[in-house]
Amino acid sequence: MQWLPAFLAEHRVRIVASLPCYSEKNVDTQRGSKVFERSIAGLRKLNSYGYGVPGSGLKLDLVYNPGGAFLPPPQETLQAKYAEELHEHFGIVFNELFTMTNMPIKRFADQLHKAGRLEEYMQLLIDAFNPATIDSIMCRSLVSVAHDGSLYDCDFNQALALPLQSARQTSSTSIYDLTSLDEVTGAAVNTGTHCFGCTAGMGSS
Repeated sequence: MQWLPAFLAEHRVRIVASLPCYSEKNVDTQRGSKVFERSIAGLRKLNSYGYGVPGSGLKLDLVYNPGGAFLPPPQETLQAKYAEELHEHFGIVFNELFTMTNMPIKRFADQLHKAGRLEEYMQLLIDAFNPATIDSIMCRSLVSVAHDGSLYDCDFNQALALPLQSARQTSSTSIYDLTSLDEVTGAAVNTGTHCFGCTAGMGSS
């Protein structure tokens, strides 16, 4: 995939890349050995093509998610710390940092269940529900597209195989069924208890 950075830059694709912490220990604990080292190498490569560099017009955004069963800290404060640490220690620049709440699904849900903390975490999300987040959550303005063209309200629903419903039909749909995304405007969002993750606290980007 060595050709990919040049391809993305040529087509001016906005990149949103996961980097759950600016600390090597925390990232490797959460994602596996040497993941931080490879992530830093990848970010440096993207910087070399202009990504994240002021004035380039090539946007490089990073994503933080907590390393456990707690809510993310304030996004603006954390972004400033990321920028300071990554630039000082690795010479890396980026545009924005998005904070994501850990969703109680799949592997994380299994970990919580084994630790006997799934109910506790769900209650944390419910208690932190913030109605001010509703208008800006991803499922209101974006769709997630699977490799086979199937459409979902968000990537979490994609992970759970909860398909997007077209406003004009009751069955699930794909990009091959549509002539325009206007056809899914107004369709009900497929929801579940995991949706409390996007509406907790200051909301999940």
